[in-house]
Amino acid sequence: QIQVVESGGGLVQPGGSLRLSCSYSGFTLADYDISWFRQVPGKEREGVSCISVSDGITYYADSAKGRFTISGDDAKNTVYLQMNSLKPEDTAIYYCAADQYCSAAGTFEISENGWGQGTQVTVSS
Repeated sequence: QIQVVESGGGLVQPGGSLRLSCSYSGFTLADYDISWFRQVPGKEREGVSCISVSDGITYYADSAKGRFTISGDDAKNTVYLQMNSLKPEDTAIYYCAADQYCSAAGTFEISENGWGQGTQVTVSS
């Protein structure tokens, strides 16, 4: 059974940084890709970034390019999302998910399985 748990969210001032962690169990990065999504109440969930070790690719939404970096560490069973130069519009609940669609063109939800509970990121002065 694949499981993921997010951590690292919080309150940060505009221009600040946060590193989100996605701890996973029941698989390795060679088995499943890992994606980060975010959702603001009342809006659709948005694919932010993903990493596919099997395909050797990472993806970033336009809103994340140049500011966010995704990385994985199988030895620690953790995928990180380093977020720099944060903006108020980055405020959302961030979700980690395994085994979703991940390509160089985007990341999309394709399974109800493999989702974490989410971690709140608030960017405000």
